[in-house]
Order: sequence, then structure tokens, then C-alpha cells
Amino acid sequence: MSDIATLERDILGAVASASDEAALEALRVAALGKKGSISELLKTLGAMSAEERKVNGPLFNGLRDKVTNAIAARKAELGDVALNARLASETVDVTLPARPEATGTIHPVSQVLDEIAAIFADLGFAIAEGPDVEYDDYNFTKLNIPPDHPAREMHDTFYIARQEDGSRHILRTHTSPVQVRTMLKQKPPIRVIVPGRTYRVDNDATHTPMFHQLEALVIDEKTHLGNLKWVVEEFCKAFFEIENVTLRARPSFFPFTEPSVEWDMRCDRSVPGKIAFGTGNDWLELGGSGMVHPNVLDMCGIDSTKYQGFAFGFGLDRMAMLKYGAPDLRPFFESDVRWLRHYGFASLDLPTLDGGLSR
Repeated sequence: MSDIATLERDILGAVASASDEAALEALRVAALGKKGSISELLKTLGAMSAEERKVNGPLFNGLRDKVTNAIAARKAELGDVALNARLASETVDVTLPARPEATGTIHPVSQVLDEIAAIFADLGFAIAEGPDVEYDDYNFTKLNIPPDHPAREMHDTFYIARQEDGSRHILRTHTSPVQVRTMLKQKPPIRVIVPGRTYRVDNDATHTPMFHQLEALVIDEKTHLGNLKWVVEEFCKAFFEIENVTLRARPSFFPFTEPSVEWDMRCDRSVPGKIAFGTGNDWLELGGSGMVHPNVLDMCGIDSTKYQGFAFGFGLDRMAMLKYGAPDLRPFFESDVRWLRHYGFASLDLPTLDGGLSR
């Protein structure tokens, strides 16, 4: 009896003085674990007589229950102490001055992309995307630009290392490969815009090795140049936020469209350093377009005797320059905070057609 009382006193004293949960867990294992002191006592009951078990059984089990309850109570106490310490260390002084508002702004290219996406969504266009590293077949061949075609020289292409089969991947020179991918996996009618980064070996005030393009593609059983002109007009009205647009079409050549047309928009440059859209006697080049070449449709698995379509494209960076008066393209990619503060847009100032695109 005295040994049981001593063991109880020692264990309960150690539990009460345990400084943390790790020490408490060590005590639990030493007393109640598989080879703990109390567990060893309980194992001796099997070798005792019935009379001895009648006396010692309640003592041993009672000791086990007391220690178990004591450990649980001490664990709760230690948890409360730790929580109170954490709460004390994480208090907030509500008298401190408020933090200044965030000074970051939305890049003009991102803003213009959001504006254009809102315009074309209203016209019923979806957004299509594709990889920056592209197959030569998608970037050129399926766009009616075979390996020996001189138009390839116009693109100043970045080529990637040769593959095992001898082919070479490239950094896409335009977003048109996404049009190919769309036509290969989607049946007409098709109505998509394709924004994204493109790459060419070029660098000056109006060109950079990496730039942003946006193209539009429409494929249906009945489409014509009149539909193309209307879409371009509606886009220009909404994007430049003017009521009247006068377009001028110039014949051009692109291997993937026939006929091919470049569009100019009437503007006024009479005030130095400024452009007024929709008025005046000057013309501003917008971009290229045309009816999708039948060869392109056929190579993409679309019956050119049943379907026809149109496509057009322009540079997002240049559109941002025109609309917001940036004179040089290169600062768009230099991450100069001063430039971003001047030309950037508030992060919550989202463009909407009813609320105004640029506000």
C-alpha cells in the first residue's frame, strides 16, 4: 500500500509541475505507456489469486484513472497558458495610424486588354489562348506560308533548338496560331478574339522583341467584307469612345487572307503632340485584315466550299500608345515606377461599356 501511495504521489507531483506539453507527454508514456510503471503494475494482476486481485485491482485501476485525469487537466491548463501568451503577443494597437493606400497601378496594356475584352464580349466574341512556344506548322504552314515562302522573312523569327525529328519550335511571331488551334478543335460557327504575347527580332521606338497582339476570327456560312468593316467600326467607336468613325480600306497582302485589307481611321493631327479621332483630314493606320484564305480553312479541317470567314489584328501596345498618348513603346517594358504612376490606372477602376471604358 505504501508503495502505491508513493508512486501516486510522485507521478501526480511530476504532472502538476510539467512545464510544457512535451514534458507532459513524456510523463504519460513513463506511467501509462506500454512499459510504463502503472502498466507494469496492471500486468501483475494476472498472476495474483482471486483475493489479491479483489484488493489490488481497484487500487491499480484507480491509480491509472487518477493519473489519466491529472494529465488531461494539466494539458488543458498548459493549452490555456499558451493561448493567452499568443493572444498577448498578437494584440493590435487600434490607436496606430492607418496604413497608406496601395500605390500600385494597372499597366496600360492590361487596361487596354480589359477594355477590348469588354467590347468584344458585348459583340458575342469568346477569348481563345495558346502557347508562346509554337509549332512551325501552326505558326506558318497551316496559315498558307510554306517553308520556302518569302513572307517568312517578314517575321524575323526566334527559333528554338532543333527537336529529335529535325523540326524546330519557334516563339510565335503572331497570335494567328491560336486561330489555327481553334479551327482544328472547334466546328463553325466560330467567333473569338486572341490576345497574347508575340516575338520578333526587332527593337526601336515603335517595335520591341516582345509585344502584344490581338486578333479576331469569325467563321460562318455567310460572312463578307461588309461584316468585317462593321465589326472594325463598332470596335473603334467603343474603344476610342467616339460617336462617328470613318474608315479607309487599302488593298494589301497577307498569305492567310484573300482578299487582304488594311484599315485607316480618320483623325486630326493639327495640334502638335495630339491626335483627335473621328474628325480631321489625316489618317491613322489601324491594322491588317481580310477574308480567311480557303487554303487555311481546308488545312484546318473546315470545308471552304461551305464556310468562309474574316480575321483582323492589331498591336495592343500601339493601341495603348494611341489612346493614352505614350510617345515611345520601349518604356512599356522597362518597369519604371514613375512611368507607371503617370500612365497607370487604379486597380479597382474596371472598364465597362455602360460606365465608360477609361473613365
